[in-house]
Amino acid sequence: MPSVTVVIPFYQKQSGILSRALDSVFGQSGVMPSVIVVDDASPVPAEPEILKRAPTEQARVTLVRQANAGPGGARNTGLDLVSDDTTHVAFLDSDDAWHPGHLAAALDAMGRFDADCCFATITGGESFDYHSTVEALEGTPGFATLSNEPLTLAADGLASRMLEDWSYLHLSCMVMTPLVFRAVRFDPELRLAAEDILFMNESVSMARRTILSAHTGALRGEGANIFHGITNTAPSYLAQQFNTLRALKFLSQHAMADDAGSAALSERAERARREALWGQVARSRRGKAPQLALLARWARTDPAILRSAVRLCLSKLQKQ
Repeated sequence: MPSVTVVIPFYQKQSGILSRALDSVFGQSGVMPSVIVVDDASPVPAEPEILKRAPTEQARVTLVRQANAGPGGARNTGLDLVSDDTTHVAFLDSDDAWHPGHLAAALDAMGRFDADCCFATITGGESFDYHSTVEALEGTPGFATLSNEPLTLAADGLASRMLEDWSYLHLSCMVMTPLVFRAVRFDPELRLAAEDILFMNESVSMARRTILSAHTGALRGEGANIFHGITNTAPSYLAQQFNTLRALKFLSQHAMADDAGSAALSERAERARREALWGQVARSRRGKAPQLALLARWARTDPAILRSAVRLCLSKLQKQ
């Protein structure tokens, strides 16, 4: 019988959000998971919402409080506390909610097709338009159909293919076996962006087989999110783009990328440089000082941003 542990990183500014997530966990059909909630110095504490649960549910929840370490650091804490008898680990962002049949469908597919990693489909959330569905991949070279009810694809070589497009992958729809969750961890320095991309890439590289299932795994929520409310003039925007570039450089150095994957990573890196520079231009137009210290650090780490700056200046001159 599978033993499932759910890791929920928690940092929210509204009460009730965690209760919704826990409702979906304890409402799973045929599966009664254990839960590790990592309160990452949340402005709204997790404990009151846990104490509202029935005693049988409270007994299945481990609450950990820690100094703020970001979403990746919080998930690492949860992974480090997973018990030895756990056969599967699943992530759930605290503002997302699972479909009642998510875990049962994932465990069934992983058992039938001997998979170490499974991704289901996420839906909903009007503020998120960058996620696509598994159905969109059917018939795509490199994705073999294993089942039609629900549509399940073998994603052999996904570590390379995802470098071109990872919009169909989401942590709240990810389930792993010990081969993955005992070995892979998030980069704690990537607090503002891309920590999930790195983790998923390393996970599918580690897995003997990864499958993608079209069953609905989760409904997106819209609670506290590192991307919400950050304009390109915000102080954290430059750091966010810098983190993204660091992750992309790591992927380009360590992932098994084919020519298409390498080209996609290069384009994403150049986009991060452009976005960062345009953000600094926007700050100057609003009378805000440029973030020279982080720009200097960026230039030392990635001299290509200097070429991007020159191209930006030339483009502006040509338009005048």
